[in-house]
Amino acid sequence: MDQLQARTRFQTLRETKGRVEAAALDEVWAVLDTVRPEEILGEWKGGEFETGHPLNGELAKAGWYGKTFASVHDAKPLMCRDSAGELYSDVELGKGEASLWTVEFRGESTATMVYDGRPVLDHFKRVDDTTLMGIMNAKGVPAEGPYYYFFLERA
Repeated sequence: MDQLQARTRFQTLRETKGRVEAAALDEVWAVLDTVRPEEILGEWKGGEFETGHPLNGELAKAGWYGKTFASVHDAKPLMCRDSAGELYSDVELGKGEASLWTVEFRGESTATMVYDGRPVLDHFKRVDDTTLMGIMNAKGVPAEGPYYYFFLERA
């Protein structure tokens, strides 16, 4: 699969109603380009791939909107909407906020969000200029997963 095929496949998987197989997402991930933390600064609207992961649907219940990367040392992983529709950083749910680092994952160094208060890492790769694919990894998760797969679009 080349870059163009990976982008097309990503879009197809993103538009899939219902369950998406993690193996299909992994095939796309393997082809996408890595990114540097400085390249992804800004506000991002998020969504998830339904893979059967225990976290599927839970962020929506919390009103999750996306992520904000103000700087490499000021990342807000859980931007949510309150009952009035206003955005806020849910530091209680996230047990703090986060920072961006370059971390090796699956043999490649790429931008990764490291949570302040949880043993969680969100790894990112570029789909295109306005879209990122993410894989959430955590302490204790085996090399084969299960991982939480999501995407971000520039807000």
